[in-house]
Amino acid sequence: MKALLVAAACLVATPLMAQDAARGAALFDRHCAVCHGTGLRGDGPMAEVLAVPPPDLTRIAERYDGFPRVGIAWKIDGRDPLVSHGGDMLLFGHVFGTMSEMMTDGSQTLVTAPEVVDLVAFLERQQE
Repeated sequence: MKALLVAAACLVATPLMAQDAARGAALFDRHCAVCHGTGLRGDGPMAEVLAVPPPDLTRIAERYDGFPRVGIAWKIDGRDPLVSHGGDMLLFGHVFGTMSEMMTDGSQTLVTAPEVVDLVAFLERQQE
């Protein structure tokens, strides 16, 4: 029983299990840059046709007074609905793998797809 508690505590304490920012960059280029732009400033080729312009993703930490890892993951995987081009942002929770990775921002922990964890790691490194 003690070993089980220690294993559970270690699992919960793990901040990000996958966290491959290079893989996140490739995922961003493939799935996100068309709207958010290759420079992450909201100026992708589809941005001009959207009813709500995509935000500058280099300023997330500035807007939230710190980088909200879990909140950003929710936006990507669809748990926190976004409104753009007259409806929800394209949600990628259903596109990516199974929810098997844990991530935390210190106050909240969630299980999400490894691809979402990698995208969040990439975005966090792009903050100005």
